[in-house]
Amino acid sequence: MINTVTEIDDKVTLKNVLISVSDKTGLDAFVKGLVKINPSIRIYSTGGTFSYIKDVLGADAEKNLIQVSDYTKQPEMQGGLVKTLDFKIYLGILSETYNDAHKKDIARTNATIFDMIVVNLYPFEKTVAKAESTSENARGNIDIGGPCMLRASAKNFLRVASVVDPEDYPVILKELEANKGAITFAQRFELAKKTFKHTAAYDTAISAYLAGLSAADAAKVYNLH
Repeated sequence: MINTVTEIDDKVTLKNVLISVSDKTGLDAFVKGLVKINPSIRIYSTGGTFSYIKDVLGADAEKNLIQVSDYTKQPEMQGGLVKTLDFKIYLGILSETYNDAHKKDIARTNATIFDMIVVNLYPFEKTVAKAESTSENARGNIDIGGPCMLRASAKNFLRVASVVDPEDYPVILKELEANKGAITFAQRFELAKKTFKHTAAYDTAISAYLAGLSAADAAKVYNLH
């Protein structure tokens, strides 16, 4: 049965943000801006993004930064193949503000309610555009967790901001400053539209690349047993 929502908040105060990005353009200023606006904000992150933000925050990292694996109590899969595909992550993204059953799930699992997801995806198109790129390079740059989190957060634009483009960082900070640390429904909705356009283009690029390969060509880089 699909939930039907009738009651939401226009403005949602950012308290918990999950950030996992390949392109770190503008991330230092964005993170510093988030902490300046809300000194108690909690930023959850993974892998290289976690290390980058830790350096950006310096002494504040201990207070504001949490590694996703510490939150989920699950280490990352070798090669970073599984980092964020976890029930507690998606419960925190998809839960609805005025849904009593969701509130019980949050309490039962001691989950965090995420207000913003900041993700950009593995550089698939840049990878396959290189002359030396192989089918294995392409396969390795197919992002799984990123699109899942983006789609989940964009679906729940009712209360979650989905951020996929670094160029939106200054706009978001400006809105947060104007609304005492909160982001409006209108902004969340615009971000959701941009997110679905982005994930659709990403999947289209993967599909087009694979369509241009025969199984024989794809198999050339492997030792088939």
